[in-house]
Amino acid sequence: MFKAVDPRVDIQKVEQETLEFWRLNRVFKRTTEGRDDAPRYVFYEGPPTANGKPGSHHVLARAFKDMFPRYKVMNGYYVERRGGWDTHGLPVEIAVEKELGITDKSEIEVYGVEKFNELCRKRVFSNIADWEKLTERIAFWVDLDNAYITFTNDYIESVWWILKQFWDKKLLYRGYKTVPYSPTSGTPLSSHEVSLGYKDVVDPSIFVRFPLKDEDGVYFMAWTTTPWTLPGNAALAVNPDADYVQVEQATDDGGTEQLILAEALVDKVLGALEEGEERKVVKRYKGKDLLGKRYNPLYTFIPTDKDHAYVLEGDFVTLGDGTGIVHIAPAFGEDDNRMGREHDLPYFMTVTDNGRMIDAVDKFKGMWFKDADKEIIKDLKNRGLMYKVEQYLHSYPHNWRDDMPLMYVARETWFINTREYRQQMIDNNQKVNWVPNHIKDGRFGNWLEDLKEWALGRERYWGTPLPVWVDDQTGDMVCVGSVAELEALTGQDLTELDLHRPYVDDITFPNPNGGGGTMRRVPEVIDVWFDSGAMQVAQWGYPRFNKEKAEEQFPADYICEAVDQTRGWFYSLHAIATMLFDSVSYKNVICLGHILDEEGKKASKSRGNVVDPWSVLDEHGADAFRWYLYTSGSPGEPRRFSERLVGEVVKKFYLTLWNTYSFFVTYANIDGWTPDMDAPAVAERDVLDRWVLSELHNLTKTVTEAFENYDVTNATRPVEEFVDALSNWYVRRSRDRFWASGMDDDKKAAYATLYECLKTVATLLAPTMPFLAEALYRNLVVEMDSDAVDSVHLTEWIKADDSLIDKDLMRDMNIVRLMVRLGLGARNSAELGVRQPLALAKLGIGNAEERKAVAAYDAVIRDELNVKNVELLQETEGVTAYTLKPDFGKLGRKLRGDVKLVANALQNASDEDATTWGRALMAGDNITLELDGKSFELAPDEIEVRQESAAEGYIVSEEKGYVVAIDTNLTDELVAERLANEVQRRIQVARKNADFNLDDRIDIVYKASEKLATAIEQFSDRIQQETLAESLSTGNGKDDFYTEDFSSDLPKDLDGETLVISVKRT
Repeated sequence: MFKAVDPRVDIQKVEQETLEFWRLNRVFKRTTEGRDDAPRYVFYEGPPTANGKPGSHHVLARAFKDMFPRYKVMNGYYVERRGGWDTHGLPVEIAVEKELGITDKSEIEVYGVEKFNELCRKRVFSNIADWEKLTERIAFWVDLDNAYITFTNDYIESVWWILKQFWDKKLLYRGYKTVPYSPTSGTPLSSHEVSLGYKDVVDPSIFVRFPLKDEDGVYFMAWTTTPWTLPGNAALAVNPDADYVQVEQATDDGGTEQLILAEALVDKVLGALEEGEERKVVKRYKGKDLLGKRYNPLYTFIPTDKDHAYVLEGDFVTLGDGTGIVHIAPAFGEDDNRMGREHDLPYFMTVTDNGRMIDAVDKFKGMWFKDADKEIIKDLKNRGLMYKVEQYLHSYPHNWRDDMPLMYVARETWFINTREYRQQMIDNNQKVNWVPNHIKDGRFGNWLEDLKEWALGRERYWGTPLPVWVDDQTGDMVCVGSVAELEALTGQDLTELDLHRPYVDDITFPNPNGGGGTMRRVPEVIDVWFDSGAMQVAQWGYPRFNKEKAEEQFPADYICEAVDQTRGWFYSLHAIATMLFDSVSYKNVICLGHILDEEGKKASKSRGNVVDPWSVLDEHGADAFRWYLYTSGSPGEPRRFSERLVGEVVKKFYLTLWNTYSFFVTYANIDGWTPDMDAPAVAERDVLDRWVLSELHNLTKTVTEAFENYDVTNATRPVEEFVDALSNWYVRRSRDRFWASGMDDDKKAAYATLYECLKTVATLLAPTMPFLAEALYRNLVVEMDSDAVDSVHLTEWIKADDSLIDKDLMRDMNIVRLMVRLGLGARNSAELGVRQPLALAKLGIGNAEERKAVAAYDAVIRDELNVKNVELLQETEGVTAYTLKPDFGKLGRKLRGDVKLVANALQNASDEDATTWGRALMAGDNITLELDGKSFELAPDEIEVRQESAAEGYIVSEEKGYVVAIDTNLTDELVAERLANEVQRRIQVARKNADFNLDDRIDIVYKASEKLATAIEQFSDRIQQETLAESLSTGNGKDDFYTEDFSSDLPKDLDGETLVISVKRT
């Protein structure tokens, strides 16, 4: 016998027992044992930073990561699934700074780099227990016992080896460039880090007068959104080919001024003129005519001997915004820096490394650079140099870890010349299967097209040290690729050296070229994203260790993270693999959308709408959590998320499957059915058996193909649809076969069919709902077969049997189910419950094959709709009238002056046109109207289609041309039969509440009001048959009866009626 299954499932118990089984039987470990010769499937785990606590978004990524390796194991692959921890960088440093109360990077030097880094090392794993607990609870099978850790010497040495390869290829170099710089962290950031931290902010948009030298009352008009850079101004730039004008206008004090700006922007900047007014243009220029003109600097805080404060040619000056004249501050901005180098302009560095205005800028000294904006504006206003101030909403880069604004600052740092391999990266990207596909040539492809050099250096402490040593006298440089190389250079045994700062900083050696001074390591550490991208080789300590393993595990077959990683980990993997091996790093990648709250708003701690994953797990379990994430939308789309939405999975899917499973086990045990019993061949079974097995094997093909193509939606949703059909069509329509006495061939066929369905569904769910799949498999298979593999996750993936797939039968049954659904919809519209028998249903179907199917399954449709007769509508028999209501809001914007013409045609359409158009629109198709020599194409969302019954006494439901019309006229006999149905249902409830067995025979005694009593008497035979009653009589039940009063439980239309049911076992 199967183990008994309680229909009231305890999800927590199921999952905890399964976890314990996996632990005790080492099931995860066994997925790789004995598979040395198996084909390899390579999965890379994007290493999380363990110093933060995991959230629901981590469950999202881990659920998607888990499903494909599980599937591949079941297909015979060896899947390593090694975990990893990202342990370096700002996330850790910021956390330690907060613990120590450090607010400025210089305080770290005072505290001591050695002590600071030791705290970072400890802080890295402060929440590792939370990560491990969540990882196990959600059944994300990943090897954390042997996880790679990015701070280990082996890992760092492998990163050094990669950098040495880039050095030898002349890709790694030190340069003076404008970089995105975080003053709060005191370090430059890479372009992909910058892409992670954009925020919409409102900044001042100011128009400033720059006074021309020796020309009183004449000004260049320049525009900027960074007032804090104005003390660093060294020049102005114009477009040499653009037209400029010198415009005279009145000033507020009664005088006049002359302003020079681009002619195309005059009205936009100075304001449009009233009709009849003319603007006084004193002079006209080409931009090139302004070159070399000088102006008086706005500020002279920093003295310089270099020539400056004149007009230059700028090919970057456009006429879209601003004034056509750009303020140049060479220390702040990429174009500015280039102009500064080309024209030898002075670099006025007016801001400190920690984002404060320097002391020399005495009016604003010590101010946070963004706070200085207001004071500079006020100062320029007081001096009469501010023309106007506006507010400007734009996206501005912030530090991705502390949400503080960045500066673009010219400074010396280390770069990787990724642009040298730009085309190879673009070409390799075309070899990758991206899900969703639009990321390939969209977000990721665009990033590669506009590829920036990789700003590698970080002026920080806890990270992989940049392995470059510089001669302190000659400037000669050496890049070290291994500890062995460093030992050879120093003549020391460095096997015990911690490769972090400050220890590695103490390693010096003579210039290997002879002469010169002492080689000292540069102070920088590297971008933490290079650390994580290096995992494809560094996790193995390659090339010093595990050379064969590293080569076997490269490239990855599959990776998965959220969409923001396109310019983070996905890019760093891709760039390193291309520059190192000219290879892809991964073959398939799923890019996940972000999690939103239930109302579609971005989930954030500040909004208080972040859902704790444990609240969901404790309430609904991991399987429902995972299933919701898989099925709530395509992987790349943002998904709404809440505890309630996961609960809907339990109600609509989990419980449906569990109840079907419970039903099967209960009746199989009652009848003593076991899987080894003979059953008729499928071809000889009932049509319902053949249909559901056809659907099952078709489902297996669909799901298998989806897994092979990384199609998460089709690997999951069809299973849910099948389970619904299995429960609400196959089982419901087959109940009499299971309830029948004895064990004939038909009953054996029903059991064998349902068993195969449940066993196969358990296999198909194993990668996605691993707990439930295991529970079903262990009871359905292991419990009955001592030789069976003990875990579904160690079994072979199911193979579809094409010979059992009957497309015609599936088509026929689908049309029958559609007719039933439409019919039930019509009933619902008429508020006629299915217990109320009706006289007639008319079905409208155009396809001849489908009409034959409906005729063949006439009895099924009658039974499902509880109607006495079913008829096919004739093609000329119209039962639906359509009215078309235009959406004036949408059509008004689209059609403008023609909206009334189109609206009139829709509202006054003939019956024939209204039917044709209405059906097309309801099918999701556009319609085209030809009116007054014009053609108008209209979409379904622009017109509301309303349906009404055109036949008296009928209610109609229609979908894509299929129609069901229900006769709503009720005779006395139909009403009486419905009353008998209501009574029958209450008897079944009484049986259940009395805790009778499903196959117990009973005696029934009832006491009812006259209307109900008459109906009971009229339909007594049927009631007895359906409730397994030996007798049915009026009166009061004695003490040995279970008695229940249902008078208050009757439908509203039976208020005032009474019904008391008494039952006992015979």
